Amino acid sequence: MWDPSSYLRYGDERSRPFHDLLARVGADRPRAVVDLGCGPGTLTATLARRWPAARIAGLDSSPEMIDRARTLDAPVDFTVGDVTDWHPAPDVDVLVANAVLQWVPEHPALLRRWAGELPPGGWLAFQVPGNFAGPSHRALREVAADRRWAATVRPLLREAPVDDPTGYATALTAAGCAVDAWETTYLHRLPAPVDAEHPVLSWLDGTALRPVRAVLDDTGLADFRAALGMLLARAYPVRQGQVYFPFRRIFVVARTGARAEEKQ
Repeated sequence: MWDPSSYLRYGDERSRPFHDLLARVGADRPRAVVDLGCGPGTLTATLARRWPAARIAGLDSSPEMIDRARTLDAPVDFTVGDVTDWHPAPDVDVLVANAVLQWVPEHPALLRRWAGELPPGGWLAFQVPGNFAGPSHRALREVAADRRWAATVRPLLREAPVDDPTGYATALTAAGCAVDAWETTYLHRLPAPVDAEHPVLSWLDGTALRPVRAVLDDTGLADFRAALGMLLARAYPVRQGQVYFPFRRIFVVARTGARAEEKQ
């Protein structure tokens, strides 16, 4: 179960990659724009403001997220659904997948399918977190390997669920796309009040700890978070009342079809 409030706790930091990604999408008058893994819908609503003449849709597998999205005053069709089952309609000229594909084990094949199903000259834009080798995720895997949780939690955590920019660019170029791929490391400065839990632990509550919450009871989750919090406090010490949290992300913007380069 996704918790929209936990996810939105660091809304500014989580939204910046979305805007950096969309800045490289050059569509002028798309007929339809779809945001896969739209979450609580706040970023999807900005697509309606950018392309007011387009039909805008958002899809997410979490009913809780879609319920929150539907409370927005935005001209967007929000739907519960699985991205692996989704196929673009013929008029979908822009497809966005922001921080969702890391949850999909076979997403490279999914990207190739979408590249073939979008109309020629369409835009496929996605970004995924690339920090799985960072201290936060190493700590998460270390705690999961403890005998108390190895059987239930460890199988849920993958060490490398995403590719690098070269891998994505190679695959989508082979699928006939013109590809722009890059990576960025953001240095998030997370406030660390003395009476609050470690901010990186709070950050992980909104994303990486979701599968952990799904398999542990309240006591087990509290013990798991306590052990993880101790490791995070050593990996990310508090300085000047804040924690410096480097976060790597991988971006890809692809233009589909044989006519992609001609239209640029």
